[in-house]
Amino acid sequence: MNCQQANQIDMVDYMATLGFKPEKIRQNNYWFLSPNHAEKTASFKVNRNKNIWYDHGTGQGGNLVDFAMLYFKCGLTDALSKIESGSIHQPDPIFQAHVTSQVDASNSIQIIRVDQSITDMFLLRYLNRRQIDKLVAAKFCKQVLYENAGKRFAAIGFKNNCGGYELRSENFKGSSAPKYVTWFNNVADNISVFEGFFDFLTWRSMQTPQLVKPTNILVLNSLSFFTRSLLLQEKYERIHLYLDNDAAGRKCVQAIEKRSQGKVIDESRSYKDYKDLNEWYVSKIQSQHQSQSRRIGR
Repeated sequence: MNCQQANQIDMVDYMATLGFKPEKIRQNNYWFLSPNHAEKTASFKVNRNKNIWYDHGTGQGGNLVDFAMLYFKCGLTDALSKIESGSIHQPDPIFQAHVTSQVDASNSIQIIRVDQSITDMFLLRYLNRRQIDKLVAAKFCKQVLYENAGKRFAAIGFKNNCGGYELRSENFKGSSAPKYVTWFNNVADNISVFEGFFDFLTWRSMQTPQLVKPTNILVLNSLSFFTRSLLLQEKYERIHLYLDNDAAGRKCVQAIEKRSQGKVIDESRSYKDYKDLNEWYVSKIQSQHQSQSRRIGR
């Protein structure tokens, strides 16, 4: 990788791989708490259109390579190596389709309203069918009214760190722009990585609230973000992966195991006969209910 290639990488995306999320977004400007000094008010600005940064706290700025040299405190060669090891070289077509303004407007999703509480009967029934605890859903999800192809619908919304929403209902699976990851920094020494937010909600639903495991959470919202988040994952002593049991999921597990031997715990082994954690959990609860019904019927 050379400087020109490195500086073509989306810098907002690269900041996410290091564990930084924007505190606010104003048009093309993304404001972060500075990675280079302690502060309470975000002064580190990334202009996503120009793909450059400026730290108002220090008066420094530049491109992604300039940032990497400063952040990692290294020379050009080492900075390029670190960028290459944790980033993809070409824009991901799925991600790009959500963030460019060239999306066909007739197929785009527009958020009309976001309600704090989920009250729609059909959405509540859907959550119950997926065995998601209602208190967990209330904490992490919203009820979103969106418009698609001129019609309005309600969906369960799970917000990402750039302001977009993953949208789910009984008959719909989609997202609003921009497509991005959801990151919860719980100041732990390990990280749990979920492919989709229903697997994350399932994991939380399985736990007693007082005994929730101390872990940082990364919900990819799309497996296309897995490679981009490698630097973030590798910062931790243990990496718990809750990916789908399919060829794409296994490929990601194998890729990070080669890079981080001894750190990775492939949690999909606990639901190896099912597509994902939620499918396994639904089957488990249904089996328990059937067993209880048979005992009562005796």
